Amino acid sequence: MKAARNSEKDPISEEELKRPCRFCRTPLEHTFIDLGVSPLSNSYLKTADLARMEPFYPLHVYVCKNCLLVQLEELSRPEDIFTEYAYFSSFSESWLEHARRFAHQAVKRFNLSEQSLVVEIGSNDGYLLKYFKEQGVLVLGIEPALNVARVAKEKGLETRVSFFSAAVAEELSLEGKKADLVVGNNVLAHIPDTRDLMRGLKTLLKPGGVVSMEFPHLLSLMEQNQYDTIYHEHYSYFSLTAADQIFSAYDLCIYDLEELTTHGGSLRIYACLAGNESFKRTTRVEDFLKREEDQGLKELRTYLNFGERVKKSKLDILKFLIRAKEAGLEVCGYGAPAKGNTLLNYCGIGPELIAYTVDLNPYKEGCYLPGSRIPIYSPEHIFKTRPDYILILPWNLKTEIIDQMAGVREWGAKFVTLIPEIKVT
Repeated sequence: MKAARNSEKDPISEEELKRPCRFCRTPLEHTFIDLGVSPLSNSYLKTADLARMEPFYPLHVYVCKNCLLVQLEELSRPEDIFTEYAYFSSFSESWLEHARRFAHQAVKRFNLSEQSLVVEIGSNDGYLLKYFKEQGVLVLGIEPALNVARVAKEKGLETRVSFFSAAVAEELSLEGKKADLVVGNNVLAHIPDTRDLMRGLKTLLKPGGVVSMEFPHLLSLMEQNQYDTIYHEHYSYFSLTAADQIFSAYDLCIYDLEELTTHGGSLRIYACLAGNESFKRTTRVEDFLKREEDQGLKELRTYLNFGERVKKSKLDILKFLIRAKEAGLEVCGYGAPAKGNTLLNYCGIGPELIAYTVDLNPYKEGCYLPGSRIPIYSPEHIFKTRPDYILILPWNLKTEIIDQMAGVREWGAKFVTLIPEIKVT
């Protein structure tokens, strides 16, 4: 048994400071971006919480020199983030339409029927599985957040309240629940034990089954300066290059992909068990791997240059908001997304610069943003205060939000987005 450390006499050794890559276990020595410290991005505060201390965690992202997987340390447990969750997928009409199109496309593409089973990992409030069920396909959601899973169950969607793991996959397999299609939309980054996830996918799939995973593309994050998409519940940030290595190490073959505009630029990959002759690797996969190589994603130095652009963005944002304040203009926010909390905390922005924000999700209304402690109201509040600038924090939903809030034009209000750079509309 290892003796307890005396912090004064037994300083942490250099060897102990080395963090292992969550995939290949190589020590993590190279910084991708250091965003300081930040609270958990979905830990919204009630009024009673304002008198209490908030826990802050380092938001320091590393890149593995071996497999080039970009990743955060697991400083917060998934149980601390996802057991009670503030994000409900069904509040975005554009995301619902995205899910509906995929479900109808998948039913046709994979010849799914009433004998088929679709399992979604991180199924949230049933935003996707309901479209499969409407077509007569059997569905099962795996969702760790009890409050969110409850909404899915109320819709009549079978949902298992659990974190997905190889052990859960084994349980389902023993119950005879093997999947024709496993879906994971924006969940690949949320599971810290990447190797356990791969083992679970392999166990859960039928021999002829398919895995479909959507995830924000690392190259888009870098090219579009989307540093606000970095937060503690995103443990990993994937290129196709890294994903292909990880899947193939567990006898899963990425055989096709689609480029998506969602979340500022995403990939949807399709994978099958290695050796499945029904799915041949397309030229799209090879061409995309070549494109990433041409963009430098197979070279470590490419990842090490990202930080300087982020620092400049912080200075530009603060200058814009301070000038607006000095000119007597009122700025409010629209949305209370996790990405907004990263941006606000990294830039050190509070109610002195952004008076409040609004959100359609009643779960967030009446709360305060973590760290910045900016109050959250319903969207109607904007029409009461008539601000000059409306800062759209979920910039990926910019078009949808501007359409929803078109009435603010009557007093000359303007919309502002900050990523990839400041733009006033």
